[in-house]
Amino acid sequence: MSGAGARENVFATRMALTNTKLRLKGAQTGHSLLAKKRDALTTRFRAILKKVDEAKRKMGRVMQLASFSMAEVTYATGDIAYLVQEQAKQASFRVKAKQENVSGVVLPAFEVDRVGGSGLQFPQSLMHPFLMKPTDFNLTGLGRGGQQVLKAKEVYAKAIETLVELASLQTAFMILDEVIRATNRRVNAIEHIVIPRLENTIKYIMSELDEMDREEFFRLKKVQGKKKRDTAARDAAQTLAAETEIQDSVDGEGELSSNLLSSKDEDVIF
Repeated sequence: MSGAGARENVFATRMALTNTKLRLKGAQTGHSLLAKKRDALTTRFRAILKKVDEAKRKMGRVMQLASFSMAEVTYATGDIAYLVQEQAKQASFRVKAKQENVSGVVLPAFEVDRVGGSGLQFPQSLMHPFLMKPTDFNLTGLGRGGQQVLKAKEVYAKAIETLVELASLQTAFMILDEVIRATNRRVNAIEHIVIPRLENTIKYIMSELDEMDREEFFRLKKVQGKKKRDTAARDAAQTLAAETEIQDSVDGEGELSSNLLSSKDEDVIF
């Protein structure tokens, strides 16, 4: 029997066949769209993976430079952590979040916004070059080690920017990885379960409809044959009856003529 694989339990009607064909077409269209979405997400995933690798390598180099810069500051000026904590009033770096749509998937993107501090301000003519940018610890390192402090500040600022960039890429990487897995599961389910089941259902319905058509054709032939036999039998009976009636009439006339010839008239007495 055709359609022996997994199929849906439906009545074999032409309406069911039409609905199943429409569902199969929708499943094929959905499979095509999901496959295109998967390809687009995979392409973006690979690009982000490459950027993540570069950002991690860059982060390693930047943190290495930052550690050396901090060692130089500690060697030149001693421990300045308490001075920085004491003079820092507000954040110099702020992270802004935005969203990016990739084939229907919303990916967060983080950006660094550097803002000026609220430290003491001096006229530019009296300021040392490393004090030109406003920060919360402008006077840190003024006595000694100012160049090392400025270098460490810039290196750590670069490290923060790289860290935010890496966080943005890593978040997008994890979201895309999960979405691609889900999309792959849907594509495989449609390709290996839904579409074969609908195709088997269509084969089953078409087989049943063909069988019903053959049964109907055989029934009509049987009915037509029976009608022909009944008509032939009725015609034969009518013909036989007509012949019998004619024969009876002929026999009746013969007997009447023979009776007239053989009979004698009674004597008539005048």
